[in-house]
Amino acid sequence: MDVQEFREFGKAAVDYIADYFETIRDRPVLSSVKPGYLGELLPKEAPQTGESWQDVLQDVDRIIMPGLTHWQSPRFHAYYPTANSFPSVIGEMLSAGFGCVGLSWIASPAYTELEVVMMNWLGKLLNLPEEFLNCSEGPGGGIIQGSASEVTFIGLLAAKEKKVKDLMEANPALKETDIRGKLVAYSSDQSNSSVEKAGLLGSVPMKLLPANESGQLTAETLLEAIRQDKEQGLIPCYLVTSLGTTPTCAFDDLLELGPLCNREGIWLHVDAAYAGTAFVCPEYRYLMKGVELADSFNFNPHKWMLVNFDCSAMWVKNAKYLVEAFNVQRIYLKDNHNGLAPEYRHWQISLGRRFRALKLWFVLKIYGVEGIQKHVRGQIRLAKQFECLVLQDGRFEVCTSSMGLVTFRLKGDNDLTERLLEKLDQRKRIFVIAGHFGGKLVIRFAICSRLTNGDDVDLSWAEIKSQADGIVPMADLREEMKVKRSIGSFELTDTAREKIRCEKSK
Repeated sequence: MDVQEFREFGKAAVDYIADYFETIRDRPVLSSVKPGYLGELLPKEAPQTGESWQDVLQDVDRIIMPGLTHWQSPRFHAYYPTANSFPSVIGEMLSAGFGCVGLSWIASPAYTELEVVMMNWLGKLLNLPEEFLNCSEGPGGGIIQGSASEVTFIGLLAAKEKKVKDLMEANPALKETDIRGKLVAYSSDQSNSSVEKAGLLGSVPMKLLPANESGQLTAETLLEAIRQDKEQGLIPCYLVTSLGTTPTCAFDDLLELGPLCNREGIWLHVDAAYAGTAFVCPEYRYLMKGVELADSFNFNPHKWMLVNFDCSAMWVKNAKYLVEAFNVQRIYLKDNHNGLAPEYRHWQISLGRRFRALKLWFVLKIYGVEGIQKHVRGQIRLAKQFECLVLQDGRFEVCTSSMGLVTFRLKGDNDLTERLLEKLDQRKRIFVIAGHFGGKLVIRFAICSRLTNGDDVDLSWAEIKSQADGIVPMADLREEMKVKRSIGSFELTDTAREKIRCEKSK
């Protein structure tokens, strides 16, 4: 392919993407294909001669598109947002076009230099303590990793090495192997599955401690776990807290957990993968009080900040612990700028790195702080709109509502909610997933796509209601309400008060 063909192919691809977004509301959110479908459509061997780009693009539409789950659909409400924006797409295209690999500063200085600045911009945008920033005089700093899963694992590895080194310096008679075999880490049973996986990969038991009724890990629960483990000769070294848990978007109290970790010499990592973006809005920063007590902090711009996957921002209070854990030198990696700029290969697992900072820069420059704040606040308002709709139907109950996530269920046995989920999956008009809260099966409804508006929320709720009609008909509800009215007056419940608030807010 020559430059002229590349221009034509590239322009056609941009048009294809633009057309995709213009028609995304017309597409079922979920795919209808079966496992192995592509094996029947593609040849068994690679082609001997090349094909035209026109044929390839047609195959994308014919073969690939039917197998996509449309994450950017305004009726995709599963998991959490996977961010997307046109400025970010262009940044990704340019990064791929440049074709560099940032394995050292000299390998492409702009890779490192822009990332240093972007991590300062982001840290200041979230109002992180200055000691976490690259621009501070201390040893802290920030780096863009691939995902929060990587960050949690990297934090665990650094915490392990730090604990081993500290104990051996305090008592030279200790053997390294004896220490490593006794290390233990903690998190809440509400934390992301990647936290448990980090323990498996890092060969450190990750104990998932029970959260309270609000979905939070308490210092009392952590202290008891530490006490029991120390009595058994184990060595606590790492705690992963959550600012925005996966099931319900609950927030652990860092002011409560932080002092305990600092006193016990436990590395405190803060996972704010989804909800961290909300801290661009000053009114939500109270939820991160105590972050100055943490050793590391992470959030994903690729979840809610309009930056395409992958882009996970990690800050550490002291970068030397990462370097000591991951530093491997070779003569072919040596340059004359050592010490004048961070060598990010020592802060991560892989050697090479992509130019992720470019798409982040594009988003921050084109949207600006006000644009990102408007996006976050708008999606939170949409979640409140959905919550109010649920509260107006007596067959349902709202279980939690936090940021852009609402969990709800049909009143009664879990099998009613399970049947509703099955119906919604079969129809494929919206995509929601199950969760658990307080021992009950719930449906998680997250505002995910930047395209979602109030009409989309109304349509999603209409789909939910229509499928609920076949499970709990409205006639049954009206009969139930007649019985309740005959009982007489009763004190307003919290749910009833919220219904009144929703009515007043219209």
